[in-house]
Amino acid sequence: MTVDITIGVQHLPRELVLESDQTADEVAAAVAAAIEGGTTLELRDSKGRRVIVPTASLGYVELGSESKGRVGFGSV
Repeated sequence: MTVDITIGVQHLPRELVLESDQTADEVAAAVAAAIEGGTTLELRDSKGRRVIVPTASLGYVELGSESKGRVGFGSV
């Protein structure tokens, strides 16, 4: 299962977009904890890279629906 995450950062024209192996609930809990603690939001994408954003710079975090990884060449 993967979830698509879009992060809007203040004063930046582009969004950060990543795909994570975490569930949407886990990501939402991480965002809430980072905002509550006033620290940084740290997430890992499905390729193992870390994304670290100071919570003071967060504009928004959008969570997409969870989906299974697809295998094969069939039409969707």
